[in-house]
Amino acid sequence: MADEREWNDFINAAIEERRSDINSINRLVHENPELAYQEFQAHDNLVSLLTKLGFQVTPSICGVRTAFAAEYGSGGRLVVFNSEYDALPGIGHACGHNLIASAGLASFLGVADALRKSGRQGRVRLVGTPAEEGGGGKLPLIEGGLYRDAAACLMTHPGPQYLLAGRCQGVAAVKMLANIKWRIFFSGEAAHAAMEPWNGRNALDALCIGYVAVSALRQQIRPAERLHGVFTRAGDRPNVIPHVTSLDYYVRSDSLASAERLWQRVKNCWDAAALATGCTVRYEPINSYADVRSSSVICREFCHTMGAYGHEVSYDDPIDFLAGSTDMGNVTYECPGFHGSFGIDTEVGQGNHTEGFARAAGLEKSFGRNMDWSKGMARVAWKVLTDDEFATRVKEDWEEDMKRARA
Repeated sequence: MADEREWNDFINAAIEERRSDINSINRLVHENPELAYQEFQAHDNLVSLLTKLGFQVTPSICGVRTAFAAEYGSGGRLVVFNSEYDALPGIGHACGHNLIASAGLASFLGVADALRKSGRQGRVRLVGTPAEEGGGGKLPLIEGGLYRDAAACLMTHPGPQYLLAGRCQGVAAVKMLANIKWRIFFSGEAAHAAMEPWNGRNALDALCIGYVAVSALRQQIRPAERLHGVFTRAGDRPNVIPHVTSLDYYVRSDSLASAERLWQRVKNCWDAAALATGCTVRYEPINSYADVRSSSVICREFCHTMGAYGHEVSYDDPIDFLAGSTDMGNVTYECPGFHGSFGIDTEVGQGNHTEGFARAAGLEKSFGRNMDWSKGMARVAWKVLTDDEFATRVKEDWEEDMKRARA
């Protein structure tokens, strides 16, 4: 039986053998950006390639047209890789999801080939996850059981190298916030603003009073917490008192439990605004993203592993390298997770969600670093599948962390 070093070398070679196929997916996704739940080409191209390579693939899984799952192996533990591939309106792949799609594919192929060659028990699954950019694409996949009882789920995400200031090439335990999202509606009474305003109940006033109240609340929240939103309906004509208004509002904190507590304080502001103006208010949930709870055991092993590729990976510094929220956080509440990040070369100020970042995500050198990260993920996943002691530590660490997360 080959030792761990030989299997690592085999995984590297297996990924390199499919480099052309992987890069083809990378380019196709980047050159054909598709918005949330409309990633038809990305879905179909990945499903077609995986089917051609002989894998069992389920397209349009869990009732989501642009989600899929591919699997190899039997028995033993299960590891999952995620491939995201949705783009942003107007600026394409400004969050580098083409790289995320190809990274998940590469890692899956490497581990699957190792299972095939070794004859070991164990399962590896690639999940195509649409609509990360606000659409909560992983949420129905979680409900459909794609991460249930997984020993680990891994994915990687690009960020701007300039934020790393030359200290390293990536961060393993990326901190990302929980994000609770609500659509808020105020209803009042319409009236002519000049002839008989006393008959009106101004829903725009309710909207503005609530917005100002929440803005004042910002002075009393914790440093990691964020409150922000936009008006989506604010009236139609100046001479008609607005009777229906609405806004979308996001509440972020460093854990899902603390975000829920903060939301109750925010909700009090909207409730008070309705009371002050004689309007009614109702709330419609959009979706909620949990904070990313990275497995410390997996992250430390990944940092060690990446040294073999000449990359220095920080455990968790800088803490603001990939600020924001992701539905991968929800996955880390289902099973031990890894959402490591790597830097790609952009100019200062061209971070995620900018046109400059979208251009950099399509560069060959960005794909090259992505391939190294894919190999590192595959090697760590192989250790989860084949090293009982390591897998036990991963599971126990996650179980303890879940107790802290829900406190």
